[in-house]
Amino acid sequence: MSRLDSFIRRLTAQRDILNAIADLVEHIEGPVLEFGLGNGRTYDHLREKFPDRRIIAFDWEVRSYSASTPEPQDMVTGNIRDSGQAFLGIGAALAHADIGTGHDEIDAVTLTWLPQLMAGVLAPNGIAVSGLPLEHPELTALPLPEGIKEGRYFLYRRV
Repeated sequence: MSRLDSFIRRLTAQRDILNAIADLVEHIEGPVLEFGLGNGRTYDHLREKFPDRRIIAFDWEVRSYSASTPEPQDMVTGNIRDSGQAFLGIGAALAHADIGTGHDEIDAVTLTWLPQLMAGVLAPNGIAVSGLPLEHPELTALPLPEGIKEGRYFLYRRV
């Protein structure tokens, strides 16, 4: 499969999962956290899905399109591993992380801290959506929506 086709399938899986879990998230109190703002496409989609919800985005720096950039109080810059620690216990209804690089050695380092961060920011029954697999005792894998290939994207609920 070409890298373009792989990219399209990953983004399609991301969108389809976020659409599928919107009803679940509506019944859980707390903010939505977006780890990896990038150019703001997913942040913009989250605003559309959860218009009444506070959405806090994290990234090294702000590089998003101006229309897809959070207000300053909802934008956290710096190393996500470090800056995210201040949000442990926030009780998020949803945490989304699309920070994989596609480089196994770099992603392996991310996986030493990302599962703990995702579990730590979620409310009980909160939902984690990730481009990387999250192995953590407080996260239970949920079935993916129909049509999404296993291993393309990952979905969990915090116990």
